[in-house]
Amino acid sequence: MELLIAIIVLCLIFDYINGFHDAANSIATIVSTKVLTPFKAVIWAACFNFVAFFIAKYIIGEFGIANTVSKTVFETYITLPVILAGIIAAIAWNLATWWLGIPSSSSHTLIGGFAGAAIMAGGFRAIHSVVILKIAAFIFLAPLIGMIVALILTTVVLNVCRRVNPHKAEAWFKRLQLVSSALFSVGFGLNDSQKVMGIIAAAMIAAHSKGIDMGVTSVNDLPDWVAFACFTMIALGTMSGGWKIVKTMGSRITKVTPLEGMVAETSGALTLYLTEFLMIPVSTTHTITGAIIGVGATKRLSAVRWGVTKNLLVAWILTIPVSALLAAGIYVIVAMF
Repeated sequence: MELLIAIIVLCLIFDYINGFHDAANSIATIVSTKVLTPFKAVIWAACFNFVAFFIAKYIIGEFGIANTVSKTVFETYITLPVILAGIIAAIAWNLATWWLGIPSSSSHTLIGGFAGAAIMAGGFRAIHSVVILKIAAFIFLAPLIGMIVALILTTVVLNVCRRVNPHKAEAWFKRLQLVSSALFSVGFGLNDSQKVMGIIAAAMIAAHSKGIDMGVTSVNDLPDWVAFACFTMIALGTMSGGWKIVKTMGSRITKVTPLEGMVAETSGALTLYLTEFLMIPVSTTHTITGAIIGVGATKRLSAVRWGVTKNLLVAWILTIPVSALLAAGIYVIVAMF
């Protein structure tokens, strides 16, 4: 029982870290275009992170992404020590990338840690390779979809507004950025909160198999407080901000105007809603980065700082294997006790 409670607490701590690590995804463009101050921006984003709970619970009616994450490892090989090692590794990698200002994927950190610990415990047969390959594919597909949607939306908006007074158009796009940021924040809450729910579900399923109190048989049996706690913690984390990554996302990839900020956030939100429908956990960081690259590329390819983008891509590719190796090492230590 004590180990299960410790895992749940660590999962919620990870959720909080995820919130401030990825706060930049929702607020970088509205801060860089001076639509809102940093403090007001994080409050705005956090509110809509929390609204996502009610949308998932009462409108969508299920937590499909949580279910996918819980099935990353076959149930036979899910144990509390495996989950403990995975969540410790995920927290360590997230804190390291936050400190360095690298917008890596909290999603892939969590999944890499879970899978790495399971492989160390039971070999490669422990992981559901089809699920993991599908998630890994979206390391490339999520930013690509975000980029294509942003390219199309930017082209359409520029053609529609080409005769509008520039100052009037900018004022309107600043207002619309509030809407687009809210839409993206809802998508962020829907996507990222459920990943932690999936890990907690896996822990509770493992607990049930051992006859431990608080155990459940499936994600659908999770008590409501789990979902509520996950969405609350990610909202609180967002309120704490992540200013190093805000700088990378808001200005280092490409210079963003209110029009481009609105398009990037809208494109990112649409991509997240698509993956929510497909029940595939994706990186909100990858998604919004692809969208920002898309709006920058509509001006000219040289408007995108490809050196920064290349460094981000390397970090994205390394996240799952590094997290997996870290978790495998931690599992060896955990298994000694």
